[in-house]
Amino acid sequence: MQAQFISDLHLTPERPDIARAFLRFMDEQAPKSDALYILGDFFEYWVGDDAMEPFHRNIADKLRQYTNAGHQLFFMPGNRDFAVGRQFLKRTGARWLNDPCTIELNGEKILLMHGDLLCTDDEQYQKYRRRIRHPLVLGFLRLLPLSYRKKLGARIRSNSKAAKTGKSLEIMDVNHDEVIRVMEQYQVKTLIHGHTHRPDTHTVPLSAGTGQRIVLGDWDQFGWVLPSDKGLLQERFSL
Repeated sequence: MQAQFISDLHLTPERPDIARAFLRFMDEQAPKSDALYILGDFFEYWVGDDAMEPFHRNIADKLRQYTNAGHQLFFMPGNRDFAVGRQFLKRTGARWLNDPCTIELNGEKILLMHGDLLCTDDEQYQKYRRRIRHPLVLGFLRLLPLSYRKKLGARIRSNSKAAKTGKSLEIMDVNHDEVIRVMEQYQVKTLIHGHTHRPDTHTVPLSAGTGQRIVLGDWDQFGWVLPSDKGLLQERFSL
């Protein structure tokens, strides 16, 4: 099976260049693979499936064209779009991926994550993540009026940006001991994740040999895709 992996597009009406690049990618490159894996922060924010506007519906419909053509689509939530729900999945034909999860790709077991769980040095964020992602909290938030959820979402994004300005890049990056722990827990030699916006391939020393950690790039100045048929070598293209 041939697959492609993307993450951290942060799609928003405020960045039409990224949206155009994604739609072009779906028309020209995505159909070359059997499956597309979206590993979080696909949208810049998501306050509920009932908040979809024409921009979001256009993106969702493009994904539906992909699945209607017989391709498989997998969606893993990120720290920006963790509130994506069943309505979006139904509209697009996507299958939900838990974070973390493993897949079998061409005979190899691979670990997929968004990546924020690996940033254990950022204790403040990890506490917030556990709180906001709790099923009871999520269920309560979805019951709130849409207008309130939009205001709350804007406040959370503002607070997140303010918090980042006071943190070092090391704190916001992955903890290497945690990377080793998770890879050995799931008994994999390859880990693919996004979140950090630092596209690269890292060698990971494991007790059973050497592994690799592939960090997907964020779509800002360039678009990034990781195709399995190219030996999991990440490709960069202009928006």
